[in-house]
Amino acid sequence: MCNCWSCTSSSDVATSPSSTSYGYLEEELAEIYYQATKETLIGAVRYVLSDSILGVLRTNYSDKAVREGLVECDKASRRIRDSMRGSWSIGEKQHLEACLRNIKSMRKHFKLEQKRGHGLASNKGTSTSAFSNRKETAKHRVHWDDSSSAFRNRIRTGVITNLKHKDPGNFLMDCKTILKSRIHNALKQDEAVKVNAIFCGEFAITQGEKMLNEYKYFTTSNAAIYRGTDIEEWFKENVEKPIMTKLSEFQDRDSGWALKAVINLGVNINKFTPQLGSSYIQLPSQIQSKKSCVNVKNDDDACFAWAVVPALYPVDKNPHRMSKYPHYSSVLKLKGIQFPMTMRQIPNFEKQNNISINVYILKQEKKDQFNTLPTYLTKEKRDKHVNLLLVQDCYEQSVKFHYVWIKNLSRLVSKQLSKEKRQKYICDRCLHFYRSEDKLHKHTKDCIQKNDTAIKMPTEEKKMLKFKNFKNKIKAPFVVYADLESVLKPSEKKTAYQQHIPAAVGYYLKCSYDESLSFYNSYRGEDSMRWFADEMNKLAEDVSTVFLCPYKMHMTPQQELEFQAATECHICEQSFKSGQKKVRDHNHLIPENNFRGAACEGCNVNYQDTHTIPVVFHNLSGYDAHFVVADIATRMDGKIDLLPITKEKYISFTKHIDESRVSFRFIDSFRFMASGLDKLSSALTEFPNLKAQFSTLPADQFNLLTKKGVMPYDYLDSFDRFEEPTLPPQDDFYNKLEDKPCPRKMYRRAQEVWDRFNCSNLGQYVDLYMKTDILLLADVFEQFRSSCISTYDLDPAHYFTLPGFTWDAMLKYTQQELELLTDQDMFLFVERGIRGGLSQVCCKRRAHANNKYMLKYDSTKPDVYLMYNDINNQYGWSMSQYLPYGGFEWVDSNIDIATIPDDADEGYILEVDLTYPKDLHQGHAALPQVSRKFSNISAKSSTSVFKYKSEN
Repeated sequence: MCNCWSCTSSSDVATSPSSTSYGYLEEELAEIYYQATKETLIGAVRYVLSDSILGVLRTNYSDKAVREGLVECDKASRRIRDSMRGSWSIGEKQHLEACLRNIKSMRKHFKLEQKRGHGLASNKGTSTSAFSNRKETAKHRVHWDDSSSAFRNRIRTGVITNLKHKDPGNFLMDCKTILKSRIHNALKQDEAVKVNAIFCGEFAITQGEKMLNEYKYFTTSNAAIYRGTDIEEWFKENVEKPIMTKLSEFQDRDSGWALKAVINLGVNINKFTPQLGSSYIQLPSQIQSKKSCVNVKNDDDACFAWAVVPALYPVDKNPHRMSKYPHYSSVLKLKGIQFPMTMRQIPNFEKQNNISINVYILKQEKKDQFNTLPTYLTKEKRDKHVNLLLVQDCYEQSVKFHYVWIKNLSRLVSKQLSKEKRQKYICDRCLHFYRSEDKLHKHTKDCIQKNDTAIKMPTEEKKMLKFKNFKNKIKAPFVVYADLESVLKPSEKKTAYQQHIPAAVGYYLKCSYDESLSFYNSYRGEDSMRWFADEMNKLAEDVSTVFLCPYKMHMTPQQELEFQAATECHICEQSFKSGQKKVRDHNHLIPENNFRGAACEGCNVNYQDTHTIPVVFHNLSGYDAHFVVADIATRMDGKIDLLPITKEKYISFTKHIDESRVSFRFIDSFRFMASGLDKLSSALTEFPNLKAQFSTLPADQFNLLTKKGVMPYDYLDSFDRFEEPTLPPQDDFYNKLEDKPCPRKMYRRAQEVWDRFNCSNLGQYVDLYMKTDILLLADVFEQFRSSCISTYDLDPAHYFTLPGFTWDAMLKYTQQELELLTDQDMFLFVERGIRGGLSQVCCKRRAHANNKYMLKYDSTKPDVYLMYNDINNQYGWSMSQYLPYGGFEWVDSNIDIATIPDDADEGYILEVDLTYPKDLHQGHAALPQVSRKFSNISAKSSTSVFKYKSEN
């Protein structure tokens, strides 16, 4: 049996006899109610939507059976709702809700059967042909039903029933679409809500000669959603990831269980009233016992101010009483400050009162065990400095926060740092400790400069970095290659030469597994960018259909023998460990011979086709992104992620599309191959994608297209030019940007292309030029992909840039594990040694040479030589030297570094003191040999001015 969730066939599970019809259904539903009124949750849910009921309808369909089933579902729902009014424990309430959700899912399936009028559906009639069912949306695949709740603080309780999905990932994606509107509606009435979900799946396990089926439940934690929350990200972090992780861990832990069917997702939308630092809250007993904090019993919302005042006016007796201190309004400046206090207001408070503030929070690790973590760190530590602890108290309908003064930080955090009872000197920024005050002082200098917030170092268990992106071995199934052409309208502004207006755009979809799905499309017009965005939206719908219809595994007898004999996972390329489950991995996108190899169960779960489609432009960052990004961001529902260089220049951007598992990642092929397309295409000997689109051309005509054409860019200054019936003269092909005329040879080829392809106007010539460019780009990048996959078994289409690809290729090829630093001082030590950013600081802008090698040498003046120095590829050179990979430890400084060869097995990172003779200062002032960067922040401006100076 295949372990992939989308491949478990219902035929693998034995069905109960189907000798009865509606009477059998009545018995089953009666059993649901009976079990729901007992305390046995598993006993109840085993009957809901059980395979025995479905088996009856598949084999002996009866209108009467379906009608009776609907009646019995309604009866059972009413009985359970009535039962909810009683006094139940929390577990019993959850049990009743689970039963009610499953009955509602069952009822929805009965309703579908009533509409179809034939047996119950395991996706009968669902088309698996590519790019079909374009109009099908999430509402056709899942269904929301409101459900009753046994809890009073619920705003809404519902169940999302699975109608078609086999894969839990696809099901959850549709659930997100359905859930978003419900959450938005809830937030119209409330500032915030808390939501949790319960995934229900039917699992199967073989026990002897029988197959046992059971429903299993996976619940997520209650997580807050505010009006400004990105629900896409929230769902991914708080529902999708936890559920998918729990599913994987469950199957790893309980070997033999396989997900047979996705049943539903229960959703609870709860009331939530967040409050920021306000009235008094008692500290946890573990924190109280340390006697490290002063917790003033305030009776208003100004607990922040009441926490600061004791630090300024400390008392010995009864420090928790408000009456022991002056009122905060008489000793603190609070202009523009509103209580309850928010983190955003703290910098304003610090500035007004000349006080620096650090804020810490408690993280509960175990029952009655808390760790303290910094959540806000001051930018500049002042003479008056206060450390505050922000604690919270959870109520049924709200969470309340409260500030207290940390009187002794060492006493509060000492045990969490080390169990040793020796005195510790603790850095209040990163909570790292030292054995002496001198060491802490040295550390603090670096920590203030480098650390704007808490430094979280890798743990000892997670300090080894190695190749993990095995999913990038799968060739991306779809890649889009695109280009656009512009009209260069003369600008009326003196500061600009031309206005670039997008005039035409085209794209080529390349399918890696089915050439019949590859196609080219283009458009010319003033609304070309809107057209392109709409095309991408349609393409997302089409490709989603493909992903939603995975093929089952198809294995030959020979492949089965290979699987049984396999001793190594074909994904991670590691040998199977003793007792480790070996599963079959297959390609979900092709119908036959789709077995890929034996795999570890964990590897197999994560080894899935990417649903992110790369959209490749050549020079996206420098040109195309300026025109494309606006319509891509606004004409398709869904968020957009930017990977910027500056505010106007992007390395890449990714568009996530609502109601679709597909996203588009726009990447720049120039960041993989830094040459012009004409040079790149000239190195090709074969043009498969170009040939596929021009397959009927004779060889001599086809060869005209294998080299990049020529375009009269500056001549195209209006849309009217596209209607001109003749090719412009050679002079009009002059390239003003490069200040170069069009070579005669290239112009003759342009004339031949015009004639041989029967262009009737300049617009058709532009269309052909653009199509050729796009297909040449496809051939160049596809050849690059094939070469990388052949050499490194990684597809570069999964990456943003070449450096990201080569980093993974290095880790995979060398199989070298790199040790990450876990010591904060080591990290700051290495960061302090980083040099760079110094490109030009010469003060003297003009110099005259005067030496004996010159014709006009003046011997009465000092000799002056001009020298040009340039070192290329310094980064590449350094990366080719011997590099550290692990075993980092502090060593004594008593080392003779002159005796250590460059290729020694053990290397050193050194901090040294240099003597820089004063007689060299003046001569080196323009270009200091050893420099460091520091910031000088003007009192009148918040802008940091970076300067370089010599380490004298």
